[in-house]
Amino acid sequence: MRTLCSSTLIGEALLAMFAGLVAMRLSDVSTATIWIVTGIAMALCVALCGMIDRPGAVAIGWALQIGLIASGFVLPTMFALGAVFAGLWWCSVHYGRKVDEFKAARAAAEVAAAAQA
Repeated sequence: MRTLCSSTLIGEALLAMFAGLVAMRLSDVSTATIWIVTGIAMALCVALCGMIDRPGAVAIGWALQIGLIASGFVLPTMFALGAVFAGLWWCSVHYGRKVDEFKAARAAAEVAAAAQA
């Protein structure tokens, strides 16, 4: 799960950066406000990559997804891009957990086979 979720979060950090650049030119919000919010979102995305295995990290990731979608009120394109990244986040969490379960089952089977041999 760690790899899939981290990849999604890094992509999201890059998206936030580029959205900040576009919002700086196309919105009436002050440049300082845009970069404070964008910087916090980017830092959270990158920090969450290292903490994805901790309790509550997936919930924080969902909060980031909601924030990304809500940024559509400043830059309307972000409604669609936020929805795409929310879908990617869901896939990363869902299939990442399945991969982790598969790896754990495979490791347990290997240990059992080694114990019998």
